[in-house]
Amino acid sequence: MFPIIGLIIGIIVGFIVNFHVPPAYTVYLAMAILAALDTVFGAFLASLNNNFKLSIFVTGFFGNAIIAVALTYIGNLLGMDFSLAAIVVFGTRLFNNFATIRRILINKRIQKNENI
Repeated sequence: MFPIIGLIIGIIVGFIVNFHVPPAYTVYLAMAILAALDTVFGAFLASLNNNFKLSIFVTGFFGNAIIAVALTYIGNLLGMDFSLAAIVVFGTRLFNNFATIRRILINKRIQKNENI
């Protein structure tokens, strides 16, 4: 219940607060958001498997975001687009986590309907 409340509060704050990201930093923000989303989906999957640990979630959330931003920054310094590596890794993990979450939820729904 708390994650849903946090999500709703975050969405409301996002619409109310007038926050502008300079164009030079948009790619870094995008990488941080992608890494954070990967962690959130992983946490949801862990929760469904009764394996969620807050310390793992928090360190993964910030650690993944920092690594993705640092990789993008280093790539920009070297004149290479290292952000593609983060997009591939985190994108693949996002889709895999989503597919697994979807299967678990569908199987739970099927089992629930069979027991009725």
